[in-house]
This record gives sequence, C-alpha cells and structure tokens, in this order.
Amino acid sequence: MKKLLFALAVVICCVFTAQGQSTYKTSVGLRFGYPLSVSLKHFLNEKNALEGFIGYRRWSVYASDFRVGGLFLVHNPITSVEGLQWYYGGGATAIFWNYDDLFYANDDYGSLNVGIMGAIGLDYKFADLPLYLSVDWVPTFVIGRGAYDGFRADAGALSARYTLK
Repeated sequence: MKKLLFALAVVICCVFTAQGQSTYKTSVGLRFGYPLSVSLKHFLNEKNALEGFIGYRRWSVYASDFRVGGLFLVHNPITSVEGLQWYYGGGATAIFWNYDDLFYANDDYGSLNVGIMGAIGLDYKFADLPLYLSVDWVPTFVIGRGAYDGFRADAGALSARYTLK
C-alpha cells in the first residue's frame, strides 16, 4: 500500500508540469501516513526548512500512541519540473504509548520512547493554488521500552498542506 501511495504521488507530481511557484515560507496541513499527523513546515531560507508534527495512532482496541517530533530538511529543485523538489534531512521524535487491557487491570502500562529520524521525499508546489503535496519516507531508530523499540522503516506519509506564504 505504501509503495502504491508513493508511486501515485510521483505520478501526480510529474503530471503537473505547469509553471509552479517553487518557494513558499510557511505551510500547515495533514500528513496522511504513519501516524496521521498535523504538521507545520517553515522555510528558514530557500533550501532549509523546519517541520514539526503532532500525530496519533491507534494500534488496536488496547494500544495507541501520541507523537511529537521535528525535522530539519534540505530541499533541492528538480529542474525538469517547475515547483518539484526533493529533500532529505533528520530530526527527533517523542512517542508516548499506552497499552490498556480492558479485561485485566494488572496488564495496563505505558511508556515514553524517543526516536532519531531520517527523511527523504518529494515536494510539489502548485503554481496557482496555495497548496503543495509531498510524499516521504521517514525511517526511525526508536530507543525505549517495549516491542516498539529498535529500527523502524515503516513511517512515511503523503502530505497535503496549505501555504501561508
């Protein structure tokens, strides 16, 4: 499914070859991925941006997590398509997770894990709309307690954001 979403985003970005405005200052929107998140992206200059996110994921009836994180991203234009950029970067996240067994009171627990994230993706800014799309992969090394620690390669998202300028 993730490969399909990535391929779809690449196709969408390549189809829109009209003159795009490749720069914007700040944007806010949703990351439709793992986990579903609200994010804010702010460019420090033409190449470098900071992105912060807050996300929530429900694993099952028993388990869920809440995340807060940030990334430093370096953007590079793809000159064959105006408005299309690729980016890479890294950052950190805090994951507050909880396991709540509905039947056994002694089986409830939760913890805080921290993670070091990498990121690589594509970013497309529409020419005449205050909208941009991006798709990324965010591998994370999680440090903490429980089955969730260690290297995780399953994070990434298709994002849609409103550009504030």
